[in-house]
Amino acid sequence: MVLMIDQFIGTFFATSLIGLLLLIILRPNKMKKLPKSRKNYNKMENDVVLTSADNEHSLPENVSGPDVIIVGAGVAGAALAHTLGKDGRRVHVIERDLTEPDRIVGELLQPGGYLKLVELGLDDCVEEIDAQPVVGYALFKDGKITKTPYPLGNFQANVAGRSFHNGRFIQRMREKAASLSNVRIEEGTVTSLFQENGIVKGVHYKTKDGQEHKSCAPLTIVCDGGFSNLRRSLCNPKVDIPSCFVGMALENCQLPVPNHGHVVLADPSPILFYPISSSEVRCLVDVPAGQKLPSIANGEMAKYLKTKVAPQIPDELRDAFISKVEKGSIRTATNRSMPAAPKPNPGALLLGDAFNMRHPLTGGGMTVALSDVVVLRNLIKPLQDFHDAASLNQYLDSFYTLRKPVASTINTLANSAYQVFSASSDEAREIMRQASVDYLGLGGIYTSGAMALLSGLNPRPSSLIFHFLAMAIFGVGRLLLPFPSPKRLWIGAKLIWGASEILFPIIKAEGVMQMFFPATVPALYGRAPPVFN
Repeated sequence: MVLMIDQFIGTFFATSLIGLLLLIILRPNKMKKLPKSRKNYNKMENDVVLTSADNEHSLPENVSGPDVIIVGAGVAGAALAHTLGKDGRRVHVIERDLTEPDRIVGELLQPGGYLKLVELGLDDCVEEIDAQPVVGYALFKDGKITKTPYPLGNFQANVAGRSFHNGRFIQRMREKAASLSNVRIEEGTVTSLFQENGIVKGVHYKTKDGQEHKSCAPLTIVCDGGFSNLRRSLCNPKVDIPSCFVGMALENCQLPVPNHGHVVLADPSPILFYPISSSEVRCLVDVPAGQKLPSIANGEMAKYLKTKVAPQIPDELRDAFISKVEKGSIRTATNRSMPAAPKPNPGALLLGDAFNMRHPLTGGGMTVALSDVVVLRNLIKPLQDFHDAASLNQYLDSFYTLRKPVASTINTLANSAYQVFSASSDEAREIMRQASVDYLGLGGIYTSGAMALLSGLNPRPSSLIFHFLAMAIFGVGRLLLPFPSPKRLWIGAKLIWGASEILFPIIKAEGVMQMFFPATVPALYGRAPPVFN
């Protein structure tokens, strides 16, 4: 009996050993040998060094996959990849096109956004791209110039806005992220998110050669831009198109006020000028949504720009503007606005223009994106393991609330400023537009406070309400002096009503409680998030 048992045990172990050897020999070799250097990157045509699309060996040998998948490598995606990579997270970035972007928006970074770059260790990304410092705005109306400087007196000399070619800036950020050994940037198109038991586990994506892949991670962050095809899974988008920009880069000209953004309060809506290099000035002509966009192909656009727009442009820029129009170097971009309306989904998060957009008049988009990256970085830093889905989801829900005061202030200012600065046939609205320019020119706390909001240096909801109402009261008070006639009283009442119609619907869309009283929002109950200055 004992002999039979010994024979059985010997046969069992021998069979098991043979089976194990066959399994090792015959199983597919899914793990590729790691290279000696973890920094083997392919050099793109634009001289920016990034990981190759077929580089499957950028992760350590002892892990099964990344901690975070980031969809999109624009401003938000590239900044987040570098930030999480510095914190030791394993990051897989999937970007549809890694060549240098060529856009006519996203070219002006406000001082508040620059400070966020400093906080993230990315401030050198505005170097070596011929970026131009911006220290304030110049407003043009009816032949008069109102200068409104940023309140930079309490900051170091290098703190200012920056304007540049959008593509050059993004490529510098991508290069910075790709320099980290635990960040892998791959070119591919994400087709969908995939879930298990209601939790997002990763993405399906397709590379340029047509091969389909799946990447898994406990956290997926979607920041694939304003035309995101994934946002509907993670939010309830209500996209508004208030206007379009007609853009061109002017050459051989000097701005009337150097190192300033220029806003011409034209008819029907504002015209923007700002430097994007030492030899180029970006011009953006706003065309409201209610007005048909003239065709570029049949020459209607050139005619519109030369007859309608050119006469309203400052003399110093008019010849360069007309010359560029005649060359036909005209491009258009759709302006979009979308309040943040998250639909929390465990394991996934929205960021950047995929999640939240505002009118680009005030150049606040990149400041919001970078601020969101800082908030998210600080929030999830204490988490050691993203695989704890329940804990991670609590932190992600809190993110949507903690970002609100800053993001909503900048959004509300941008959308309301566009309406205030646009021409109107209503007399009260025109008085409000003139009052806004004169209010910004008062100096003292009026100018510095309003510009602190615009620049992102002090994006507080209470400050926004104060200055918006102060501007309206300033306009009404000036209207009623020296004698408050019945007509002036009526126009003053219409001005206050008009200001309320502009401001309060925007605040309602952003969320009153989240914007002004974030601590009362239920997402924060039951767990005190880390507090950071």
